Amino acid sequence: MTAFLVVLVIILFGVAVMQMGKIFQLSKGKQDSNAQIANDKDNNVNGWLMLAFVLFIYGIAIFSFAAYWDVLLPESASEHGVGIDQLWLISMALIFVVGIITQWLLHYFAFKYRGRQGQRATFFADNDKLEFIWTIIPVIVLAGLIIYGLFTWTEIMNVEEDEDTLVVELYAYQFDWRARYAGADRTLGEANVRLIEGANQLGVDASDPNAQDDVVVNELHLPVGKKVLFKMRSQDVLHSAYMPHFRAQMNCVPGMITQFAFTPSITTEEMRENEEVVDKVKRINDIRREKNQNMGPDDEVLEPYTFDYMLLCNKICGNNHYNMQMKIVVETQEEYDAWMAEQATLAQTLKQ
Repeated sequence: MTAFLVVLVIILFGVAVMQMGKIFQLSKGKQDSNAQIANDKDNNVNGWLMLAFVLFIYGIAIFSFAAYWDVLLPESASEHGVGIDQLWLISMALIFVVGIITQWLLHYFAFKYRGRQGQRATFFADNDKLEFIWTIIPVIVLAGLIIYGLFTWTEIMNVEEDEDTLVVELYAYQFDWRARYAGADRTLGEANVRLIEGANQLGVDASDPNAQDDVVVNELHLPVGKKVLFKMRSQDVLHSAYMPHFRAQMNCVPGMITQFAFTPSITTEEMRENEEVVDKVKRINDIRREKNQNMGPDDEVLEPYTFDYMLLCNKICGNNHYNMQMKIVVETQEEYDAWMAEQATLAQTLKQ
């Protein structure tokens, strides 16, 4: 209520200032009727400013590419991500080409055809040919992009589960993740948030035979080259499972199961050897080293950074949203099998 009253007072103060301004304006007496009409000097100034502004836009764009190109993601670590990147590059290329041309025409024409005393603009009340051209060209381009995008999306989402598919549940809650693997039966046990109690953090139905061999972990391991089907749940609010290096994102919605599938194509160790990743890790560690040298006696020492794939939440889900992440390890099938053999099943966990 206090905040509402403060806002109301600020608004009323602004209205009072505006009204006082009008009173002072009226008190000056009759004004020149042409005082508000732009003259040649005004038009020249604004024309040159328009031309300077478009050059400023181009300069900022060039600077941004030069200064921030190295913060982009490295190559896709999933098979479908190659198509996503290609669609993104085509879209960006079209946007930049059209944007550069239209921005130049907009600002140049504002400069070239700026107002001059005694000069009247030529105009067309209508021109069917021009209207057809500037309508049909965007329609064709946008239709092509939309159709291309739909085909790409359909190819990604229409994934059929087969005997070789690895089924993993991603469980989101404020503010962490858990992963649940289907056991030898390749079927996840039933679950409900009302069954959450003690060690049963995911609310898995312990009486379901399919749940006995499920494995719950807080670090996601994936075998390279194997199709993975993620089934996603949320315990509390809307979260978003975002795996940027795999070009994958899907909302986790309370009360329903959403799913997304992809095939990892690059192991963690292979990605760590990628030139872009090596360069980025070096820059991060240089920054951390400099901060460690300048820190005070009570500051925490920053550990050297090592690249890892991460599962992040891409929805602002609360005050600790920034820390909601889980490490993803992509490894060979042999390494994955060895890791899985060390994990306790749900039945073993609940017995402890």
